[in-house]
Amino acid sequence: MRRPEPSFTRLDVEKRRRLLLAEGRALFTSHAYDEVSMAAIAKQAGISKALLYHYFPSKQAFFVATLQEAAQELAERVRPDPAAPPRAQLESALGAWLEWVDANRESYGRLMRAAGAVAEVRELIDTVREATAALILARLGPDPAAELRAAVCGWLWFMDGVCLDWVGHGDLERDQIQALLADALGGVLAAAGHPRLAARLKA
Repeated sequence: MRRPEPSFTRLDVEKRRRLLLAEGRALFTSHAYDEVSMAAIAKQAGISKALLYHYFPSKQAFFVATLQEAAQELAERVRPDPAAPPRAQLESALGAWLEWVDANRESYGRLMRAAGAVAEVRELIDTVREATAALILARLGPDPAAELRAAVCGWLWFMDGVCLDWVGHGDLERDQIQALLADALGGVLAAAGHPRLAARLKA
């Protein structure tokens, strides 16, 4: 007798997990963390709460998983062509980043505001900043000096400040923000004592 095939293959499991993460991301970006419950997530996804707990042991674990997936997707999106000139790499990465922020203004603003209250958000943002700083410094050359590292890290904080102002006021065009951020990076590199590196980033 032929054995019955399992009701779910591994692909089915992964597909369901991705769908659940998509539902969770939509809820977490439109509501505060404390306003979202596992019961609401399960109802939105059309599954039982027990099945949701089968995939994610807690709301915290589910929340972290949605953030990690979003961060990974964004990291791939903004990764520039390493063979391109420095300014072109910068413009490409900034363009992709600002396109995402522009399309997710409310979500981005809510996420950044949550960083002060939700440890998981703060840790993820710190991880993304560190990874982005490492990528930029690697493009600038081997063994960067401490002041160069500080300048790049400070610029990333500056970038979030500019983007928060942009999504909050909406009175600047995306290309204006992109030019501001690109020129600001050159400025902090020059201020850190590396005018030659700054010159490589000029348009």
